[in-house]
Amino acid sequence: MSISSDVWNIVLVVALVLAVVVLLVLVATRRRLLFRGRTSEVLDDTGEAPQAAVVVHGVKVDDHDARRRQIEVLSGRLGWRAPVWLETTAQDPGRGQTRKAVADGASVVIAFGGDGTTRAVAESLARTGVPMGLLPAGTGNLLARNLGIPPNRLESSLHIALTGRNRTIDIGHVELADTLDSPPRKESFLVMSGLGFDAEVMATTAPELKKKIGWVAYVVAGASRLRGRRTPVTMQVDDGPVQQRKIRAVVVGNVGMLQGGIQLMPGALPDDGWLDVVVVSPRGMTGWLPVVGAILTRRDHTTVEHFRCRTIEIHADRPMFAQLDGDPTGTAQTLKARVDPLALVVRVPG
Repeated sequence: MSISSDVWNIVLVVALVLAVVVLLVLVATRRRLLFRGRTSEVLDDTGEAPQAAVVVHGVKVDDHDARRRQIEVLSGRLGWRAPVWLETTAQDPGRGQTRKAVADGASVVIAFGGDGTTRAVAESLARTGVPMGLLPAGTGNLLARNLGIPPNRLESSLHIALTGRNRTIDIGHVELADTLDSPPRKESFLVMSGLGFDAEVMATTAPELKKKIGWVAYVVAGASRLRGRRTPVTMQVDDGPVQQRKIRAVVVGNVGMLQGGIQLMPGALPDDGWLDVVVVSPRGMTGWLPVVGAILTRRDHTTVEHFRCRTIEIHADRPMFAQLDGDPTGTAQTLKARVDPLALVVRVPG
């Protein structure tokens, strides 16, 4: 006896409906498990639910009250107490707030802002063993991107910050001097520090444009500054010989990926105990074409040099624009950088 085509059609429709229902149930179940948490597994040493501290940028994060309520609700679903809320100020971008959070016994300190906020929090968390979580809300968010943490997705990044895997990474320390004879100012970086073209672009990009189109604003600003003269520098990598170059930019990195997934330093890892260095020396406007080609294809070219080191010292013939983790930091004529291996614990997807 054969089955009519109408019966087959009915069977196929029923099977399709059942498959959709099963898929929806699985998605809903996974979402409930993701945010329900199990309090018994996250109790701290005192038998209480743990508590995070959130160091939030006073300007970059919009609608603080709504974000705070959202974080409190999500924390509760994961078995955590409502977090301590600490806002940055113009005088203190996060260092003092982080030290207070550690002294008060926070189980994790969460940087809620851009790479500048992250850097300030990390400086005070270094060598404490207290993990840092990331709620990336800036323009670049390069550390988060390199660690696989989704920018501007609060629920996902908070889940990682509270329940993710601990990963210990390096920190870069840098000394920048305005002139060859002036005392240096000491800073830290987690992503990249540099002199020259990249820092100039970051310093001259209009904040209004960044707010409108995000990191693409850097591309717009960079296009107008491709023309420029090279600067003579002397450079010493570790204990090697002093070398001379004429450069447009030098970048010292702890991680290698830029916005858009571009690998400026393909071999850079945040926990390998090394700094990766790129020296860019194009001559004129057309000299940038092989630079872009070398970066995109990851091939060597005479205008793009790569180094790996634990320390590097650079002296320029004139002051150059400087940047730390994408934040302009004035000008400098001297840059000295060193790596501090495995100094910081960060929560990453796990």
